[in-house]
Amino acid sequence: MNLQNNILIAMPGIKNPMFQKTVIYICEHNQEGAMGIIINKPLKNLKIKNILKKLNIITSSCLFGPKIFDSVMMGGPQSQDRGFILHTSNKQFYSSIRISEDTVITTSKDILESIGILEDPNKILVALGYCTWDKNQLETEILKNFWLTSSVNDDILFKIPTAKKWMQAVKNIGINLYQLSSNFGHT
Repeated sequence: MNLQNNILIAMPGIKNPMFQKTVIYICEHNQEGAMGIIINKPLKNLKIKNILKKLNIITSSCLFGPKIFDSVMMGGPQSQDRGFILHTSNKQFYSSIRISEDTVITTSKDILESIGILEDPNKILVALGYCTWDKNQLETEILKNFWLTSSVNDDILFKIPTAKKWMQAVKNIGINLYQLSSNFGHT
């Protein structure tokens, strides 16, 4: 099983506030483990424009571009001081890694400079921190019914409002949320 470029959808029974009703985009999944970014947990009062200002990045005088007013996501419990930008782009930045034909992850400052002047990329999601799973840990969690899995699309990553991503992700796989049990395990 390789879940790279797919999403995990938290089952209703997850009570840990960090992962409750989360949607996690899997950036890497191999024999050593997995790495992903939570895409639907905004950090309170932190917008992309705040990060640009803190890093002294010049922003366009045309500040009505929607992307700099987007919230920054809490990407996960690991390295919460480290930024990750999921985006679509043909442009390569200093530390870009292509996850799929359509999606790239970048961690270098040059992408923030491009965002500040409202250049490419125009579809972005900025997160601080990330999630990791050790070897076979994610597979075990899926077998224990902690997560649903699904393919991903641009709507889930970039267009659907953050507060609606979990519910929409569940709907996209054809499951009635009200028929899901909040209990884990098998009978």
